[in-house]
Amino acid sequence: MSVSVLGSGAFGTALALSLAGNGPVTLWARDAEQASTMAKSRENASRLPGVHLPDSIRITSQIETAAQNDILLLAVPMQKLRSALQDHAGALRGKMLVACCKGIELSSGLGPVSIISQVIPKARPALLTGPSFADDIAHGLPTALTLACADAALGEVLQQALTTANLRLYRTTDTVGAELGGALKNVMAIGCGAAIGAGLGDSARAALITRGFAEMQRFAALRGAQPDTLMGLSGLGDLVLTCSSELSRNYRFGLSLGLNQSFDSNTTVEGVATAQAMSDIAASEGLDMPISSTVAKLSTGTYSVTDAIQALLGRPLKEE
Repeated sequence: MSVSVLGSGAFGTALALSLAGNGPVTLWARDAEQASTMAKSRENASRLPGVHLPDSIRITSQIETAAQNDILLLAVPMQKLRSALQDHAGALRGKMLVACCKGIELSSGLGPVSIISQVIPKARPALLTGPSFADDIAHGLPTALTLACADAALGEVLQQALTTANLRLYRTTDTVGAELGGALKNVMAIGCGAAIGAGLGDSARAALITRGFAEMQRFAALRGAQPDTLMGLSGLGDLVLTCSSELSRNYRFGLSLGLNQSFDSNTTVEGVATAQAMSDIAASEGLDMPISSTVAKLSTGTYSVTDAIQALLGRPLKEE
């Protein structure tokens, strides 16, 4: 089946590189000048410098051209997914749309599959998520991901089409659990980065990962996810990776907070909006989410790192 990747950031470009090993793939860039430059240089110099784009990757800024293919991977930032779908609804209607973004929409509290279904009801939605860095995928390093699709038969079709020499996909029909695992781990990564930046040590990071995972499970249960889903790649796997590597943008953002340093405002940090959305939902449902609430306040400047430490350490003692 023919495949297009909509979005020419680092992750979208990396996916196109991996999929190009299966056959021709189309990479869509929103900016016509960027698309032209990439097509001529055969490189995404601003996102994946030094990585050659083979001729089997067709680069275009024409959405109609990209949308002619059977499967469309949506590699756009989570908070821009809705507007991207609305802008190109006509071209995307009825297509197999695979979201490749992680997070919870701040305005609605929805995940990517739910947004696709809401904006383009006739689309056939799915989600590709899990522990992965663009640079690893682009260089052909082995990566395992979760493919979530409520339609089991469609999930099998997508799994066969999108598995590559270095991408191994595992199926699930629990789109809610996969959405939340990929979204909520970004919140915990900010907290872990802040802890390390503030010099609190690896033991504190381990505690945040563990207690943060407990929060993720509570929140996922509230939203109707299957408990086992978060034990897999899209939950625990992604959490471990994102909370332990400076290749993670969310971790680096937290690190900058802990170090009291500035952070590149052009870098997408999905965990900031997700923390706010998660905290608002938890508060309205009476769900205890202390780490997520603290990260939301820390990310928006309501809390200092000292405030965050005091808030978490000053909580009442209880059973695990």
